[in-house]
Amino acid sequence: MRSNKAIVKVLPAQQKENSIAPLVEEILAKLGEDPRREGLARTPQRVDQALKFLTSGYEMDVRKIVNDALYEVKYDEMVVVKDIEFFSLCEHHLLPFFGKVHVAYLPRNRVIGLSKIPRIVDVFARRLQIQERLTQQVAQTIQEAIDPVGVGVICEARHFCMMMRGVEKQHSGAMTSAMLGAFRDKKKTRDEFLSLVNHRGNGF
Repeated sequence: MRSNKAIVKVLPAQQKENSIAPLVEEILAKLGEDPRREGLARTPQRVDQALKFLTSGYEMDVRKIVNDALYEVKYDEMVVVKDIEFFSLCEHHLLPFFGKVHVAYLPRNRVIGLSKIPRIVDVFARRLQIQERLTQQVAQTIQEAIDPVGVGVICEARHFCMMMRGVEKQHSGAMTSAMLGAFRDKKKTRDEFLSLVNHRGNGF
């Protein structure tokens, strides 16, 4: 016969010390729930693990991510990586916001490995964030890493703090941009970037 008694996982001493599970349990109780009932018995541990993953960007060193993938090359055309999916947590309500980031840069003497650009996005997305700061941090990191002629970053996102609460508008989104160097100074460069971002041909 199956027991209805909740199974409580015993955490190692160090993990238990850093766990926010007891705080989550307290929150559940203050919301009027019974944290010991079957459906919620393991929720504090799950929330602890989920939040640690969603804020793991604080533990990442973006310099280590980019430094092993910088290449000297003679190339002076625009490099674009678009439709980079991201998920983050709004620092105001701890509710998710999600969307896509489009990144472009004009190399001077160096390029960065293409796979590193989504990883840069993840470093900053997996923190408590606001969209404007996330956009600027991605642009600034690439600027500092390879000193290009210019960097452009566009971020499109939907925010659960707008969709689930407050104004409750499910179909509205936000768009932010960061333009550095030639992307700020030269309209032709900026327009080329926008055209490439909006292009949807051949599945790209």
